[in-house]
Amino acid sequence: MNRRRRTISRNSAEGDTITPIARSTSSVESELDEYINLGQKEDEEDVLDDMPENAEEEDEESAPIPRIERDTKLEEEIEAEKYVPIEKLVADVPEISQSLDPVRIYLREIGRHPLLTADEELELAQEIKDAIEPLERVESLIGELDGQVALSTRMTRALDEIEQVPDEEERSKLEAIIFIGKRAHNRLTQSNLRLVVSVAKRYIGRGLNFLDLIQEGNVGLIRAVDKFDHTLGFKFSTYATWWIRQAISRAIADQARTIRIPVHMVETINRQGRIQRKLQQDLGREPTFEEIALEMDFLEEEDVSKVRRSMTTGIPMESDVERRLERAAQKVQRIKRLSQEPISLNTPVGTEENSSLGDFIEDDSMPAPEGVASRRLLQEHMTEILDGLSERERKVLVMR
Repeated sequence: MNRRRRTISRNSAEGDTITPIARSTSSVESELDEYINLGQKEDEEDVLDDMPENAEEEDEESAPIPRIERDTKLEEEIEAEKYVPIEKLVADVPEISQSLDPVRIYLREIGRHPLLTADEELELAQEIKDAIEPLERVESLIGELDGQVALSTRMTRALDEIEQVPDEEERSKLEAIIFIGKRAHNRLTQSNLRLVVSVAKRYIGRGLNFLDLIQEGNVGLIRAVDKFDHTLGFKFSTYATWWIRQAISRAIADQARTIRIPVHMVETINRQGRIQRKLQQDLGREPTFEEIALEMDFLEEEDVSKVRRSMTTGIPMESDVERRLERAAQKVQRIKRLSQEPISLNTPVGTEENSSLGDFIEDDSMPAPEGVASRRLLQEHMTEILDGLSERERKVLVMR
């Protein structure tokens, strides 16, 4: 997108000031010309140079880990499913039972790739890391530097354009290292495709079908392979799970809803829903907004302790704490409203689906049927009474 760019000039005459006194038009114009000429002699500084073209994309590309919270329980469940046969892994997925051939073919295909041991993952990650510097060397020689493109795409492009490297000995060495890195990247990705299936099946029913969830999760897996640093001590499955969840959550936020919700708000909505269900089970009733707010970390720990003490003892809480609790409860209420899905007025209603939801929505611009009927009966009754009067009396009452 083209943006209008503004420039500002560095003015070295810091001591110059303009005294606000009355002067002639010609002297003002002369002074302005002097300042314009001075500015043209100085360097120009573009105020947009340090701003990303797209703030959201910049944040996504530069973030070392996804913004969503880590789910240790989910990671343990997925690790436990690592050696489960792929057919059994998706046996409870409704779409699989409906004989979707593309899904079955894909699952058979990814089941052919053997799982990796922890040592093999570290070895492949090291080979990928070793290929980064040679890759950047080739890109600098062929003039195609683009760090925003996926690493596997950059490696493929570098191997395709490797002939442009003038020195034959250097070219052979660079090509060998990049080829090993590309092969390691492919193997690390393919051997963890079942990890995507394990995560994706937990997001079924949120607006995207199973294949779309897998596709978006694969994008997150590729990003995880690109950014994985084995020297930090992470297990790759743990790190990849973060990125897969991030990619799937972003896709659901972008595509599954009529009105788009930011990714971080989707996670907040899901967390509030889990807390609300847990409180409902523990309390045996629907929790209040205040009770949910206490569990959502919208208040400082000190305020939470004061509120709980007040609830237990019945002693009134301080006014400032009460105000903060009220604001937190209002925030919970806003999040709940935000989580509501829009409903189409054309949604079928009834078992026969011969009517739509719009048929049952009251039209505020039209008078109520009972009011119309009551007014008509009143008019008929008045007409009967007027018919019993003389013509002159009837005219007088009608004129009134």
